[in-house]
Amino acid sequence: MKILGVTTILAGLAGPAVAFAAEAAEQVAPDPAAIAAADDAGGGLTEIVVTATRSAQSIQKVPISMQALGAETLAERQVKGLSDFATLLPSVSFEGIGPGRNTAFFRGIVPAGGAYASVGYYLNDIPITGTEVPDIHAYDLERVEALSGPQGTLYGAGSLSGTIRLITNKPNLDKFEFGYDVEANKYGKGDFGGQLESYVNVPLSDTMAVRAMGYYRRDGGYIDNTFNNGTFNDGRPAVYNLGDNNPNTTYALSNAAIAKDDYNTIKEFGGRFQLLWQPVDGWDITPEITAQKQVSNGYFGYDPRVGDLEVHDYDQTRNDDRWYQAALSIHGHIGDWDVVSATGYFKRRTRTLNDYTYYTVTYDGFGAGYESYLQFFDNCTGTGAAQQCAMINPTQYYHADTHRNKFTQELRISTPKDWPFDVTIGGFYQRQKNELNTSYAIRGLDTITGYTATGGGDVAGGLIGVPAMYGIAYDEDGNPYFDTTDVINPNGNPLGTMLLGTQAVKGDAFYFVEQNQLYHDKAIFAEGHYNITPTLKLTGGIRYFWTDYKVKGFAGVAGSAAGVGCTTPLPDDERLTCINTNTNAADGTGRYKEDGETHKIALDWQFQPDKMVYFNYSTGFRPGGYNRPLRIRSLGKIVDVAPFESEKLTNFELGVKTTWNNMFRFNAAVYYEKWNNIQYSVVVAGAQGAGMTGNAGKAVVKGIEYDADLKLGKFTFSTSGAYNDGKLKGDFCNFALNAAGDAIGQLSSCAPGVDVGANPPIPSVAAADGTRLPRQPKFKGNTSIRYDTYMGDYSAYIQGAALYQTGATQDLNVDSNALLGNTKGFVSFDFSGGIKKDNWSLTLFLQNAFDKRGQLTRNTFCSIDFCSGSSRTFTIKPQFFGIRFGQKF
Repeated sequence: MKILGVTTILAGLAGPAVAFAAEAAEQVAPDPAAIAAADDAGGGLTEIVVTATRSAQSIQKVPISMQALGAETLAERQVKGLSDFATLLPSVSFEGIGPGRNTAFFRGIVPAGGAYASVGYYLNDIPITGTEVPDIHAYDLERVEALSGPQGTLYGAGSLSGTIRLITNKPNLDKFEFGYDVEANKYGKGDFGGQLESYVNVPLSDTMAVRAMGYYRRDGGYIDNTFNNGTFNDGRPAVYNLGDNNPNTTYALSNAAIAKDDYNTIKEFGGRFQLLWQPVDGWDITPEITAQKQVSNGYFGYDPRVGDLEVHDYDQTRNDDRWYQAALSIHGHIGDWDVVSATGYFKRRTRTLNDYTYYTVTYDGFGAGYESYLQFFDNCTGTGAAQQCAMINPTQYYHADTHRNKFTQELRISTPKDWPFDVTIGGFYQRQKNELNTSYAIRGLDTITGYTATGGGDVAGGLIGVPAMYGIAYDEDGNPYFDTTDVINPNGNPLGTMLLGTQAVKGDAFYFVEQNQLYHDKAIFAEGHYNITPTLKLTGGIRYFWTDYKVKGFAGVAGSAAGVGCTTPLPDDERLTCINTNTNAADGTGRYKEDGETHKIALDWQFQPDKMVYFNYSTGFRPGGYNRPLRIRSLGKIVDVAPFESEKLTNFELGVKTTWNNMFRFNAAVYYEKWNNIQYSVVVAGAQGAGMTGNAGKAVVKGIEYDADLKLGKFTFSTSGAYNDGKLKGDFCNFALNAAGDAIGQLSSCAPGVDVGANPPIPSVAAADGTRLPRQPKFKGNTSIRYDTYMGDYSAYIQGAALYQTGATQDLNVDSNALLGNTKGFVSFDFSGGIKKDNWSLTLFLQNAFDKRGQLTRNTFCSIDFCSGSSRTFTIKPQFFGIRFGQKF
């Protein structure tokens, strides 16, 4: 029986935070900065208002745990995108390898597989759900809202564990507004950067106004791609053995051509345009479009084996991410009924290059018998049996061109305000099409003359780079020899070892993925509130959903294509000419669909006007999906893989929200979550790096979230944090090829210490009962102290903040986690100060003042078992300082 090896999934940051709470409204959400600025002479705290429940309410009045970052905090804490605001939100973590390639999580619910994200990601009312979400630039925003726990009732399948909403400023009919901000910055020992941002609001008439925002940003780098000086990261000579034991077949590797300091730079620009039209009283029509282009270079993690903030990259790493979202929001009234329509269209294209050298290093380490993966020839002289070809660089790199198109439509209707209860009912439709074109490639592979046959490097008398006449076989002792009964090329050399042709699947790809994916999501939902007494309110909600998924295309190596009757290389000018997605279907399409429901019940008691206690029970879901059949190299055949089912999250939450004399605010929530049918991805041994997703088991998560603000005269003290304890409940049995060798699935039983398979045997238990959920610190938090004052005609502030978190495991599989190692806990400090007068402001900032390497996550280039020695460590930003000047008119 063959067993599957578990692979890594990047892991995530832990943040700290600012304002915590419960739900609802379309105004700026104050934060410690706004709180302090409200009255520097010693006034009280200001109210925080959000729109998380699709209606306007104080954050202190809604029975759900959430956090909010207002406009002033976003500016003063230098928040530019997802990784920055995730740092300030204690319940939010993220994983990824750079801008536009990060995915957020809540409360330690970090998916280990599956197609859908676990967190809803919204720009106003329109979802941009999915993994590796775009890095939406945080400027001219009212606030960022982070809703903890399942939000499936109002936000659907993409909100298993929480939802993040970025709320923009809206056009204003009442006045002309214009503002700009200019910033210069530098990473401590790294490069300089800066940005220019501006917005304008223009009333065109009593019923129409426009608002526009634009920006340009350049971030200097801080990771050095250093010269490898003839060695790999572990000090070994940087020389490939090329899959044999022949000392005459080697290839020396150097990165001198691309070695560069501060190589992980970012350049981006974008903007937003909004129009507000009020054709009649009570009706708002708001079309808008947001567009960005971001080009990031290099990895944003480093290799400690090479040095501090240093790597050895041998090929380019670059992500060109461009997208736009067009939206139309209509809000009005039909009689006393409130009606909202939100229509959105999202289009994104990412073109990615990645250095993949250490994947080749891994193949090279497998020893003899891998010549056909590593020895490729071109630039030949002579002809026929006398032909001699030169070896090319076999190092792999990754390039991808991905297109995503998403249409969404939501309609909500709310009952009249004078009814004894209020209900919002609605419907939702989403269609998303993804076009994947992904190549694990070798430069020049599509134009080579030939490649060495398996065993050709070690066959006695073999000539490397010379066309072969005979095939190569192995004797009983495993030694290769020329099989003179197997004539493969009559014009070849009897001692030749080179097979004519190429291993390329399409273009220069050794392994190629070309797929069209189509998602449909439909739902109807309702959420309502009823006041049992003037101070006791019941909230209930339910959502019925229908989801279906189709995928058609190809994934694999040249042998995979041959297995379904395709000739390689596939044509460059046409897509989907070879299909192996579902060999059991006449049209080759893989399909999955399901339906179900999710619900919530909450009870809150406003026992004093400014104090509330609540209980919230809610559920969330993440749809399952289709697994394509996989070709097992050692068997020379394709085997079936069962689809994976949806996973479900059930949340029990008890919380309080209190304000004391308008000077002290304290909110806290205790929660218990049950995570069932966890989707778990594994890489299949012998399937050329291909993987599958299964349902592994269950987990439970217990935790506490809190935030507090205290205003004492000119001082404001703010703190927030989250404790999270997530563990598996029961053993995760591993996945294996069944005894008949025709299907892959989870073992029906397993026990610690019991191995299955051979060469080498693999534990039947992938992860044991009680194993800690990976990539989630048990505690993370943020504390700040701010002092506001006047200096003559100038208002001024100074602020210090500490961000802290404990360490985290990196993989569910205990053996794999031991290879990667846990991240360590850390504390970092930020400082800022500024002055304002009339319409201008000046801010100085210093982040990570003492240049700590706060570790967030580690990831590998391939399966942890093979590539842990080349893992990269991703950290908080190194020391970062700058100056910012702005004016508002």
